[in-house]
Amino acid sequence: MAIPFVTEFDFEYGRCDRLSPLIRRVICNNPGPFTYTGTGTYIIGNGDVAVIDPGPLDDAHLDAILAALEPDEKVSHIVITHTHLDHSPLAMPLKARTGAEIFAHAPGQVEAFDGPKLEEDADENFVPDHIVTHGDMIEGGDWTLECVFTPGHMSGHMCYALTEEKALFSGDHVMGWSTTVIAPPDGDMTDYMASLDLLLERDDIIYWPTHGTCIEDPQNFVRAYITHRRARETQVVERLKAGDSDIREMVKTMYIDVDKRLHPAAALSVLAHMQDLTKRGLVACDGKPGLDSTYRLN
Repeated sequence: MAIPFVTEFDFEYGRCDRLSPLIRRVICNNPGPFTYTGTGTYIIGNGDVAVIDPGPLDDAHLDAILAALEPDEKVSHIVITHTHLDHSPLAMPLKARTGAEIFAHAPGQVEAFDGPKLEEDADENFVPDHIVTHGDMIEGGDWTLECVFTPGHMSGHMCYALTEEKALFSGDHVMGWSTTVIAPPDGDMTDYMASLDLLLERDDIIYWPTHGTCIEDPQNFVRAYITHRRARETQVVERLKAGDSDIREMVKTMYIDVDKRLHPAAALSVLAHMQDLTKRGLVACDGKPGLDSTYRLN
């Protein structure tokens, strides 16, 4: 099942686009191989509004978010899907300008790791005012956000469902332009697959990821995501059957058509698969699974 990616949509940096009666979006000028066209910041509601994923430290983007408000509006809530540097750092400057409080899941405790650093590293300075958990409701004047816990991309990743429109803000858990990077140590493939299964149990009618445009027919999109991940897992097993035992060598074959700038992230994704396969007893290695480990089928 091919993933029906949507890679073209109309936008301008700093412009506020009205997407629905309760949703506006402003896109930050921070394009890249992990952020696509940039961070899409969502403004929810009318009057007292919530801002989802204000984005990186960028003064022009902060000004654009505030310029998107009507004269009688104010930001009452700042809501964070996860604490990568392209999502959460602007929360504190936005709070300083508006007085709004910050809502997020507790950031994960990341163990020491000697693997490659990705462009979307963790925001180590992030401190929320309110810790939210799965099933919590965040309420504003004309909007309600249900917290949907989806660990995997990060251990603290939270999606938010706008109940009035059956719209899910999917952060980086599901994106319309690309698959999601699962990068240990904080990314976990076992959790990620379980979080995809969780979304299939829901009746959301549209997803709004933080990067790219909306995902319509989201359940079938998620099924395609799951199929893709299972196909990657099969590739890993086939490389092991062929005698490969080193993750970086596998990446050269498995991701031959992928931008080489993404190969370090791909290696981490293969590591996430190895960790999952090891937990399930299908693959073994000496010691703890890592990028430099030697792997074999059980």
